[in-house]
Amino acid sequence: MTAHTLAAIWRGGEAITVEPVRVPPLCPGEVLVRVRLATVCGSDRHTVSGRRTQPCPSILGHETVGQIVSLGTGAPRAVDGRPLREGQRVIWSVTLPCGACDRCRAGVTAKCRNVRKAGHEALDSGWTLSGGYAQHVVLPRGLAIAIVDDDLPDAVAAPAACATATVMAVTERAGPMAGRRVIVIGAGMLGLAAVAAATWAGAARVLAVDPAPARRTLAQRFGATAVRPSISEDDKCDVLLEFSGSPAALQAGMGTLDVQGMGVLAGSVLPGAPISVDPESVVRRQLCIAGVHNYEPRHLGAALDFLRATLDRFGWPELVAAPKQLDDVGALLTASAGAMPRYSIAP
Repeated sequence: MTAHTLAAIWRGGEAITVEPVRVPPLCPGEVLVRVRLATVCGSDRHTVSGRRTQPCPSILGHETVGQIVSLGTGAPRAVDGRPLREGQRVIWSVTLPCGACDRCRAGVTAKCRNVRKAGHEALDSGWTLSGGYAQHVVLPRGLAIAIVDDDLPDAVAAPAACATATVMAVTERAGPMAGRRVIVIGAGMLGLAAVAAATWAGAARVLAVDPAPARRTLAQRFGATAVRPSISEDDKCDVLLEFSGSPAALQAGMGTLDVQGMGVLAGSVLPGAPISVDPESVVRRQLCIAGVHNYEPRHLGAALDFLRATLDRFGWPELVAAPKQLDDVGALLTASAGAMPRYSIAP
């Protein structure tokens, strides 16, 4: 096993330096992977810009596909029960739950009281190699791991570890969408996956709302039957899926919910202006409003299954830009968002 690896270490602010990091001996149940591709999630950009807090210094990156190079003792297995072995391509969960707290016992491991997170741990935390902006990552015992089958490209598999898996949790919470009217607010990586998921599920109508013309064009290619820069007073839906994080867009979206409508919020992950909710309207329209943050292990496998099933229908690889090198991580994290929903790095 290699003694050292290279990693892009976030030192605070916009300071990121590529440095050698020691690869620790594997404990029972642990897995060492060589990173094949890591995509740049918006939350890492928020960290570098100061919009969200995170332990520092640390190795960022949590949308990653890697290849197993070594296994600790104890025969670790994937989320579907298959044994893990050297040479397999895998993705892994953002969250590492303790498995013992009340939330874990209730099946809500994403909100474990003692949760640790891939790409969110300090260098001195005991999980130094937690982030994907490195040549190698250590996957601790208890972390959900999913095997990537040969027919799924790296550029499609990597975002599944965060964006697509989160959308699987959102659509599960929203319930059946066949024959229903769906509005998706925000057509970034998650919103596009939600548009495709609603279309694949047989929604009667999928309206994608985003102020960016390029994103609206992409939404049409991913199944949207209509696109708009903003919500109209006449829009009505049975299911509202929110990924923009915009209070104004969410406020307008809440008004579109028809009787027994279901609204699932996933984009409001940063502090923002409050919105108003009329309790009488919620009661009379019999509305349901839910929030989703992160996802459960089953959603990791569901994301890969969904991507494989829709690979010929939707152009998933076109959402990820050609990979850059590890030295480019800092520039990608601070660059303005381009036309591609995801930048990528091949360390």
